Amino acid sequence: MPVARIETRKHWPLEQVQAIMDAVYLAQREALKVPEHDRQIRYIEHRPEHFHVPPGKTENYTLIEITLFAGRSLEAKHNLYREIVKRLGAIGIAPEDVFIVLHEEPLDNWGIRGGVPASEVDLGFKVNV
Repeated sequence: MPVARIETRKHWPLEQVQAIMDAVYLAQREALKVPEHDRQIRYIEHRPEHFHVPPGKTENYTLIEITLFAGRSLEAKHNLYREIVKRLGAIGIAPEDVFIVLHEEPLDNWGIRGGVPASEVDLGFKVNV
């Protein structure tokens, strides 16, 4: 049940926004083995003067933060990074313009399915991939 936030400073056409969101979603499916229906992604576009871009980056700079259940292996995280970069590259965002941050939270820090801690719920998928 990852929750992803994608932030950019460039105005992309709606079709491109959907492609960016799909790229992150499909990377999560591939690398983290999340269920097909598990798609919680927000896309936020900032005005350029409200989003500083680090030196050496272009107007395509894209910040991706994903909050997820703790327990994924380092290999799964590496695969996630690679998949995101590969999929964004296919739509014109260079690897150097992609910055990914993961926030891992224990299962008890997630209130799901009516406010029940995720640690007390059968999630229906493996977290430790």
